[in-house]
Amino acid sequence: MVEPNAGEVVRPAVCAGSWYPADGDALRAAVDVYLAGVQPIGDRVRAVVSPHAGLMYSGAIAGRAYGAVSRQHYDVVVLVGPSHFHRFDGVAVWGRGSFATPLGALTVDAALAADLRVAAPLVRERPAAHEREHSLELQLPFLARLFPDVPILPLLVGHQHADTVAALGDALAQVLHGREPLLVASSDLSHYQDRDTAARLDAVVIRHVERNDPEGLQASLAANPSHACGGGPMVAVMRAARGLGGTQALVLGYGDSGDVTGDTRQVVGYLSAAFGEFGDGARARPA
Repeated sequence: MVEPNAGEVVRPAVCAGSWYPADGDALRAAVDVYLAGVQPIGDRVRAVVSPHAGLMYSGAIAGRAYGAVSRQHYDVVVLVGPSHFHRFDGVAVWGRGSFATPLGALTVDAALAADLRVAAPLVRERPAAHEREHSLELQLPFLARLFPDVPILPLLVGHQHADTVAALGDALAQVLHGREPLLVASSDLSHYQDRDTAARLDAVVIRHVERNDPEGLQASLAANPSHACGGGPMVAVMRAARGLGGTQALVLGYGDSGDVTGDTRQVVGYLSAAFGEFGDGARARPA
């Protein structure tokens, strides 16, 4: 657990108490339930896809991603998510200080943020974009539980243009060369469709993920952006992971909000996946 220093810039845990428990003990217990029974992947995982709904809705699917990497060593976690509340061109970085969680603060890798701004001028400091955003914050309970001492790099993609996400992915591969990063693409899939329609839309994303095909995913998103709210972050992370040697993909879990609520008339789809260098023994987990 990291305590912020006096005068440090701290991004507060704005979703605590609504999207997930604000009490540290209760949050720790909830995260442990979602991690329980997930078989860690023994090979080098470079990136994961994880959803960002309220913990009670998507925590079980997110837990499959984080449980899979729970025994690996990383020296930084790069978080890439969509901006839900602010519209802008490029990518917003929170470049210093820390992000608060009920399990302790996670420190921002300021040096890496500076390196990325040099490598990709489309990455700019935009603190306002991060103030209300939940897409990255919903990843933090798992990170604070598993990797409390590993610094983070929080990135929000504004308008998810193809050239923006391609440039971000390539720049991340460049600045992370020689390090041991975990890249996290934060994304839910289709929104508020009936279950059968959602499953058809989500199957397109899953097919591209299974093939480790960010270009194909980008083309499908261009044709129909409703496939995923964080499709651009997924493409960027897949490109970066591939540039760092993550040539293989595993789908770890799939579900929708109806699995929790029982209402299948309007669901949100959730996916977890991993990208890396897997041995012959690695297999996709059942959805």
